[in-house]
Amino acid sequence: MRRIKIFTLLFVMLFTGIKVNAQSDATIGEVLGQNLEYNVISTAVPFMSIAPDARSSAMGDVGVSTSPDVYSMHWNPAKYAFIQEDFSVGLAYSPWLRTLVNDMNIAYLGMAKRVSPKSTVAATMRYFTLGDINYRDPNNEDLGTYSPNEWAVDVAYSRKLGKYISGSVAGRFIYSNLTQGIDTYSKPAVSVAADVAVYYTRDVEWFNNIGANISWGAAITNIGSKMNYDESTLDKDFIPTNLRFGPTLKLDIDDYNSLAFSVDFNKLLVPTPPTYYADSVGANGGPVIAAGMDNEVGLVQGMIQSFYDAPGGFKEELKEFTLGFGAEYWYNQVFTVRGGFFHEAQMKGNRRYVTLGAGLRYNVFSLDVSYLIPVNNTATSGQNPLENTLRFSLTFNIDKWADNTKLEKVE
Repeated sequence: MRRIKIFTLLFVMLFTGIKVNAQSDATIGEVLGQNLEYNVISTAVPFMSIAPDARSSAMGDVGVSTSPDVYSMHWNPAKYAFIQEDFSVGLAYSPWLRTLVNDMNIAYLGMAKRVSPKSTVAATMRYFTLGDINYRDPNNEDLGTYSPNEWAVDVAYSRKLGKYISGSVAGRFIYSNLTQGIDTYSKPAVSVAADVAVYYTRDVEWFNNIGANISWGAAITNIGSKMNYDESTLDKDFIPTNLRFGPTLKLDIDDYNSLAFSVDFNKLLVPTPPTYYADSVGANGGPVIAAGMDNEVGLVQGMIQSFYDAPGGFKEELKEFTLGFGAEYWYNQVFTVRGGFFHEAQMKGNRRYVTLGAGLRYNVFSLDVSYLIPVNNTATSGQNPLENTLRFSLTFNIDKWADNTKLEKVE
């Protein structure tokens, strides 16, 4: 189990890009061996928090209130009720952390189908492979080469609740196999989770001679059971339950040009690790909490206390919100360019990067690409693990293909 914990912690550090410093035996006097400059909230299956598609990742990882597409499952499944296409299929792919390894990848497959004027169903599958890893025991004996992987499948039902508003529920199954059974008691971890979401959109007359649309969305995703990788213990890890909300303003400048601005706020609904007194033993045999709250709690209690349990108080709680800002320009609904910025407090992971991207829509196909540019080099090597991250998305609107085929036959 120790190797599992170490491996998971390493992956979390690589994902966040946090700088790892040596910790003193007592950072602030009586506090037990903790570096209080960093208090990152770690979870199982952090790949569930990675933006899967090129469009949203090009806009600073925003998507809770942008116009709906086949990739809305990750951001806000309630958007599906307003999707324009009758049937869409999308495939997204990203080589991950290529500055560190050359065979880590994320693939994402999604589909959305309108079943009535008010209702849409959708399903997606996300697959994450960590590449080939050579495992060794404490004596440095070769245990073989394995390919750890994680995946998740989900389905959603989205329905219009009124002319301008929709709601959605989604269910999800998550599977994580990090050790490939090399330990006697190690096992794949599984979880079942759900999402609840709401989306609002309507045209407004705020500007003279310019059409405008205002949208906002809110979603709580990955509300699910904790995960256990070891049959010999009852210890379990939280999955990345997340609150996301924000607005989008779209401006139809003229018949050919449109511009949209979006903002997303995110917060993990997972307990914050407390700090402990050094050389203390509590009633449960562990150290005594110096600040914060016990994070070994259940799902519901963890979601609630995540708003007020930070050791640094309200100031630290505010740092647990991440901010994404994005803009999207379309010309004639054929060509688009995008840009954005993502910010995370240094104490909570220190991810800060600029994103760029472009897209082309031709007949029934859409192709999008995004590129990530870190603005901070936090790794000890001087490079950011997220540097040179590329994502690609290909979307196929089958309903339009069918309509065009019928039209050609008639002509």
